[in-house]
Amino acid sequence: MQSEARIALFMDFENIALGLRGKKAKSFNVQVILERLLDKGRIIVKRAYADWARYDEYKRDLHEAAIELIEIPGRQQTGKNSADIRLVVDALDLCYTKEHLDTFVVVSGDSDFSPLVSKLKENNKQVIGMGLRDATSDLLADNCDEFLYYEDLIKSPQKAVTKGSVPAKKQAAFNLLLDAISALLRENKEVLWSSMIKETMKRKKPAFSESSHGFRTFSELLEDAAHHGLIEITRDMRSGGTYVVTEVHFG
Repeated sequence: MQSEARIALFMDFENIALGLRGKKAKSFNVQVILERLLDKGRIIVKRAYADWARYDEYKRDLHEAAIELIEIPGRQQTGKNSADIRLVVDALDLCYTKEHLDTFVVVSGDSDFSPLVSKLKENNKQVIGMGLRDATSDLLADNCDEFLYYEDLIKSPQKAVTKGSVPAKKQAAFNLLLDAISALLRENKEVLWSSMIKETMKRKKPAFSESSHGFRTFSELLEDAAHHGLIEITRDMRSGGTYVVTEVHFG
């Protein structure tokens, strides 16, 4: 069973904010980025770089998401690339000193980060890029192991339980269950082990507990979801009878 990724997130926030200026929806939803990364693993480091005096309207949402805001003085004092340089230095520092971090995420469309991506890959790190479609360099996108476009993330519909017979107390648990399964399918997991699903649910909602939704065990939750026609499950006897989800039926 593949272990979860340990992620370091670095946001070139000025690049993102400038890219949003020409769009109808100028608001920035950082939660869709974090939720997509939680599909992949634990986010250990979260940092965003900008002259925050210029982007004060974004600070509250970023603070609430527990993102560390790195202050970069205005361009007139330090020059155009000051945020880029600080981000690169910090990323390489963690690359060399924190071996447990295996996945680095660079949120920017700036081609100047392509050498950083190459250096991280040389050091056996997986590199994921994120940016706005119209403001992303092909050089950067092609150099990453994976590149995600912000516009695609905000368009992704939330899978929800629509079965009228599901009690409200259980519906929240089933919604989270389907969301976790969707995440694993997006990550091309071939076998959906029950332990893997629960681990993903806990990453997405650390306070999740099956008992708070009326289930004695996680297996009981899976059995009830199968009873309501949301999933199909089977036991893998080679692993001691562990449940495996074989089919999922989104509402």
